Amino acid sequence: MIEFFTTSNYNFLRWKWHWIIVSWLLILAGVVSLWTKGGPRWGIDFKGGTLVYVKFAQPPDRDQLRAALAQQGLASSTLQRYGPEANNEIIIGTEQVGHEDEALDTSRQAIIAALRAAFQVPEGRLDLNNAGTETLADTLRDWDPLGLAGSPTEAETRYSQIAELITDYRDNEKGGLLGSFNELRSLEGVPPVVANTLEQRAHLTPFVVRNAEVVGPRVGQQLRRQALLATTLALGGMLVYIGLRFRQWVYGSAAVVATFHDVLITLGFLSLFDYEFNLNIVAAMLTLVGYSVNDTIVTFDRIRENVRLLRHEPFPVLVNRSINQTLSRTILTSGLTFLTVLALFFLGGEVLKGFAFTLVVGIVVGTYSSIFIASPIVVGWIGRGKGRTGTVGPAKVERMPAEQPKVKEAGRKRR
Repeated sequence: MIEFFTTSNYNFLRWKWHWIIVSWLLILAGVVSLWTKGGPRWGIDFKGGTLVYVKFAQPPDRDQLRAALAQQGLASSTLQRYGPEANNEIIIGTEQVGHEDEALDTSRQAIIAALRAAFQVPEGRLDLNNAGTETLADTLRDWDPLGLAGSPTEAETRYSQIAELITDYRDNEKGGLLGSFNELRSLEGVPPVVANTLEQRAHLTPFVVRNAEVVGPRVGQQLRRQALLATTLALGGMLVYIGLRFRQWVYGSAAVVATFHDVLITLGFLSLFDYEFNLNIVAAMLTLVGYSVNDTIVTFDRIRENVRLLRHEPFPVLVNRSINQTLSRTILTSGLTFLTVLALFFLGGEVLKGFAFTLVVGIVVGTYSSIFIASPIVVGWIGRGKGRTGTVGPAKVERMPAEQPKVKEAGRKRR
């Protein structure tokens, strides 16, 4: 494995108070931000609401969309891009009003009305890009461009076939959006008179509503409780595991304190940069908890090994030596992971931006907390009562059974 620091001998513990002060300042800034904003900015996943997935023919003007939504009483709506940037797809999230079915239909209709107003869609004309197969068939039957009014059965069958051809072509070939009525004239199975009638009496809006879903407030509260419970159980499980593995609870406590420190600072950054707290953020937080603890355990493992090999060395010196010995591994793993999530932040799209931002902050904070937060806690706890240069070894560790016969044998030779 590549090693960047083969003979490093940095005194990391010398800078512990500088980093502890930095951590307190970051935590304080995050707490102030959360307090002034009334807590995290909960997403639809946690507070309940409606999500409407809309695709546009051209990149939409978000300021124009927000203004149109505000006119419909949806000023608090969120706009979030998803999918490839070239697809021009946006998720519009609104707060829930009423029961789930009622809220879904009401929010969907309000968003469609806002979009029609924003793009100046004429009233009273069929919206061909947002019409379903049955709606289009019924409308064609009413217009009767083929003159089949005298044969109701034939009219129903024929117009249903034409409607299905048009909607299948629109959804499967054109990604849900028809650009012009000329596309229908070249579509086999659609009579020219039908295409001409649609051009005269219908309209092609530059957007299409692809999907709509609702998250009830009860579900949002349940998800919030489950997210908190998952994080708490993860920290508690790690405390028990590390305590049993190292046979000293100080190691587990230090790792949990450092991880809790990472979560607090990351939450503060999310609030400072006004990121929405949703399920993606919870997933990133749980990933961060595991990553941070793993990084800390690597350092603690080396400390435990050195305690056995260098029993008479002062404990602060031993911890510094252990950090230096794992420094190359820390830089390689943390640096590679940081570059990966940084690429995800810039190239992963709007939906993954919050997830990637959480990991970017968490990896930086988690790396320095393993060195300057977790390790000083262990030094302060184990080294108390021994002085700053006290040796590690408990009496039972220093009295090695193999040493006693050697001492007696040496005494016999001197006699």
